[in-house]
Amino acid sequence: MLKPTRLLFLGAPGSGKGTILKRLLKRFPQLHPISSGDVLRSQISKGTEIGKEADKYIKTGLLVPDSTMVNLITEQLRELNGLNDKANWLLDGFPRTFAQAEKLTEILDTTNANLNLVVELDVDQKLILHRIESRYVHLPSGRIYSLDYNPPKVPFKDDVTGEDLVKREDDNAKTFKKRLDKYNEEIGPLREYYQKLGIWHSVSGETSDIIYPKVEKLVYEL
Repeated sequence: MLKPTRLLFLGAPGSGKGTILKRLLKRFPQLHPISSGDVLRSQISKGTEIGKEADKYIKTGLLVPDSTMVNLITEQLRELNGLNDKANWLLDGFPRTFAQAEKLTEILDTTNANLNLVVELDVDQKLILHRIESRYVHLPSGRIYSLDYNPPKVPFKDDVTGEDLVKREDDNAKTFKKRLDKYNEEIGPLREYYQKLGIWHSVSGETSDIIYPKVEKLVYEL
């Protein structure tokens, strides 16, 4: 990293994004990771006003509105002192739509702390569907393993706790294709938006060992 990096990391479900992120954050510990899911759970757990607002939507089965999600992320950035042009952070899982991206840009522009790098993993989705059958998860933590390319040290056991790994009901090709279709529907306008801003990069490959060096190079040369 030769200058402050504010990165949005994107990839289709099953593309190996978690594995790449883990390696990237180890290589660049100054990057503060901000996961939309983690932020949402944290704010709800703390009982903050914005957490309570989000929780109302979740409990009624509704999607959390774009404005609420942007406010959640902005508040997290504020807590991390990330709303300045010297900040280093990485967004994972948000924004997911064009509308969210626009709102986030409006807010971050006011503090001169907007995104300066967007990376999307480009993995053949036929390969993703082939792999998904071998995916297992440690439910309490959300850690994901693949028997093909990211196996646990002990078969079917979590590396950290030693607890059993399970196969989620939706980890089958037929169900997973619906998630890929949804991703493809959302990513088009988002991709076009960041391409116009000149910060979008697509990184292709079949394995994390092929993809990761390309991602690291983009961050290092920013």
